[in-house]
Amino acid sequence: MGHDHAHGTGVQHRGRLTLVLALSVTVLVVEAVVAAVTGSLALLADAGHMLGDSFGILMALAAITVAQRGGGPGSRRTFGYHRTEILAAGLNGLVLLGLAVWVAVHAIGRFGDAPELDGGLILFAGAVGLIANVIGLLLLRDGSKESLNVRGAYLEVLGDALGSVAVLVSAGVILATDWYAADAIASLVIAAMILPRAVSLLKDVVEVLMESSPGDVDLADLRAHLIGTPGVKDVHDLHVWTITSGMPVMSAHVVVDDDITGMDEAHAVLDRLRGCLDDHFDVAHSTFQIEPAGHQDSEPHLHH
Repeated sequence: MGHDHAHGTGVQHRGRLTLVLALSVTVLVVEAVVAAVTGSLALLADAGHMLGDSFGILMALAAITVAQRGGGPGSRRTFGYHRTEILAAGLNGLVLLGLAVWVAVHAIGRFGDAPELDGGLILFAGAVGLIANVIGLLLLRDGSKESLNVRGAYLEVLGDALGSVAVLVSAGVILATDWYAADAIASLVIAAMILPRAVSLLKDVVEVLMESSPGDVDLADLRAHLIGTPGVKDVHDLHVWTITSGMPVMSAHVVVDDDITGMDEAHAVLDRLRGCLDDHFDVAHSTFQIEPAGHQDSEPHLHH
């Protein structure tokens, strides 16, 4: 067997996630207070979204901490707790989905009875939210390319930034025209922005939990590269899946040439296979079963 461990847990992003969490909670408090004072549904919706964001970032931080706990000798969790990140991301997606529905229902109910609102206070709270969200986006931009949970937090902050823009526009309309229904429209816009992001995050989570092959791995291409390795006659039972974001794993049965009869020759083949993966594919953990020609006929096969 050949093994390689290169686990990307997202630990390096913990400090930035913590700072973004502090910013989100601050904006949440500001928007909730101003929403209570003015009666703005758009601000209340954005505050609710911020609550979801804060919860999501808190789960991301908890997942990163838990993921560092290795399986250890004798543990049933042989890959440790890395999949905790995926479970947290899934719960985060469900929270966002529930928020989108709640905001939409209450916004529609406002059209028949839009209360008078203080556009100046709403404008202030929206500006505070936009500034904080822009800072958060800058902090999480790099990490969003490496970790699914950080990506989820990044997308939430991006949605919040757009939501803050919607709040600012509605506040401007109210100040200029006294058309208070603009607040309900901004609330619907926020709900519409939350929904696709929640669905996208849940889709990614399902792909991981269903152990689908990573989208950037072409199985036919991978198999062709492995078969092209000197000493390899055929490859079967090839599987590639993802434990957590940034941690794809692979297993395969490798049929070697008839002249591969000793451990030294088998070791050389494994080294060449590992080099093939390093040169062409980003696989964190690989397992190869070396076998002679004809061995496949004696194996039971549940997967092909």
